[in-house]
Amino acid sequence: MFASIVAVWSVVRGRVEARIRHDDAGSVVEKVILTAVFAALAIAVGAIIVAKITAKANSINLG
Repeated sequence: MFASIVAVWSVVRGRVEARIRHDDAGSVVEKVILTAVFAALAIAVGAIIVAKITAKANSINLG
């Protein structure tokens, strides 16, 4: 009886540990992807702002 309990406990423990490792890996990948998306959005917004400021500065008549 004790051997059966130990065997079942080992299987359950292995599955739980595998699930925890799998979730951590997905979480890291998800965070990296989200960080890359936000960085790309920040670069795009910065480029738009720079383009608008440059266009406005070039439209000023100095003469």
